Amino acid sequence: MEHNLKYIHQDLVEGCKKGDRNAQFKIYKLYYKAMFNTSLRILNDRAEAEDNMQESFLDAFRKIEYYSGDGSFGSWLKRIVVNNALDTLRKRRDQISLDDAGIDIPEEEEQTSEEEIQLQIQEIKSAIAQLPEEYRIILSLYLLEGYDHEEISEILKISYNNSRTRFSRARQRLLQIISKNRLTKEINYN
Repeated sequence: MEHNLKYIHQDLVEGCKKGDRNAQFKIYKLYYKAMFNTSLRILNDRAEAEDNMQESFLDAFRKIEYYSGDGSFGSWLKRIVVNNALDTLRKRRDQISLDDAGIDIPEEEEQTSEEEIQLQIQEIKSAIAQLPEEYRIILSLYLLEGYDHEEISEILKISYNNSRTRFSRARQRLLQIISKNRLTKEINYN
C-alpha cells in the first residue's frame, strides 16, 4: 500500500517532465494548499508565503528532472518550499535575539468543548506568530511539518544537538508567551 501511495501521482510527474501544462496545473491543485500553509508557518506573512509557494512551484517544475522518485513527490516539493522560505528569511533577517527564559508547563484542564479547543488552537497560533523567527521555524518544522531533528539539522545547517536545544528553548518561549497572554486576558477581564 505504501509503495502505491508513493507513486500515486507518478503519471502527473511524468507529464510535468515533458512540459505538459495540464499536468503542472493538476500537480499545483493537488499541493498548493499544503505548500502555502508550510510557507505561512515559516514566514508568518501571507503575502510572502504566497510568493514563496508560487516561486517554489516554478522551481519544482524547472528542476523536475532532478526528482528521482525515491520519496514522495509531496515530500520533495515540501523540501523546496521549506528551503525557499528559509532563504527568504535569511534575506530579510537583521538580527534575532534569543530569550532563554523558561516556565513550567501549564496543567491540562479536565474536559474541553469544541469551542474551547478552537480557542486554544487560536491562542497557540497567535503565540507562535509572536515568537522570534528562529523559534517559529524550528517549532513549525518539528511540530507542524513533522521533520525530525536530524532532518531539521540538515535543512537549517546546524548540529543535531543545536536543533534539539533550539526546539526546547522555542517550546519554553512559546509556553511563556501563552502564560503571559492568559495573564493579560485575566487582568483585562477583572
